[in-house]
Formats: sequence, C-alpha cells, structure tokens
Amino acid sequence: MSQPNDNNHYVRRVVLPSGRAIEVVYFENTAADQSAPAGTPQPGVEDLHVCPSCDHHLVYPVEWEEHDATRWEVLLRCPNCEWSTTGVYGQDSVDRFDEELDRGTEALVRDLRRLTKANMEDEVERFSRALAVDAILPEDF
Repeated sequence: MSQPNDNNHYVRRVVLPSGRAIEVVYFENTAADQSAPAGTPQPGVEDLHVCPSCDHHLVYPVEWEEHDATRWEVLLRCPNCEWSTTGVYGQDSVDRFDEELDRGTEALVRDLRRLTKANMEDEVERFSRALAVDAILPEDF
C-alpha cells in the first residue's frame, strides 16, 4: 500500500544572461505552513498589472527577485499615475502577471510589425513615384 504523498512541486523557467533557458523544479511539503511571517505583505492571487490607484492595466515590474521558494518580491510601477510599490506575491499571482506581460509583449511586437510594414510600403511607394518622374539620379547613390 502506498503512503500518501504530501510533497508538491512547481517548475520555474529561468533565462540565463547567455540567453540559454533552464527549468528549475522546486519541491515543497504542502503539509507545512506556508503563511508569510508577520508584517510581510502577502496578497492573494491578484492582477498585478492593474494599478490600484488609477485602475489602468499598465503596471509593469521594475525589478523582481525570489523571496522564498513560493513567493516573489516585486517592485511595481504604473507609468500612467507614477504609483509604485514593493510587495511579496505568491507564485500564482506572479505567474498570471508574467502571462499578462507576455500578452503585452506579443501585442507590442504585432504593432511593431504592422508599423514596420506600413512604413516600408510607404517608402516603396515614394521610391516608385520618384522613379516614375525621373527624380532619382545616379549621384543619389
């Protein structure tokens, strides 16, 4: 008969300065008390990208580091109202924040590609018009 297993684990992906990514597996005993020490802020799972001051969805991390095996200390800043705070957040909150940051990055990359394409199309059109009216001379190159 197998013994009940009180161990739980989670995997965190870490990107090294060299660009290489590794996965770190953390094991913890779920039966142990994981509450924060007195005086340590530990909000529940929340949307860290939402500013509590102005309610905009622009909050970003200025810096973050591991507080312990399941929590992160994060310095947050809102560029809209200049609100900032440092807090200790659980892994669930930080994971959701990281996913939101990834979505924001993807949206920025999509916009960048769209703008780059529009700019290139505009340049090609102007170059074509200049060629059509003989406004391009050999000394232009």
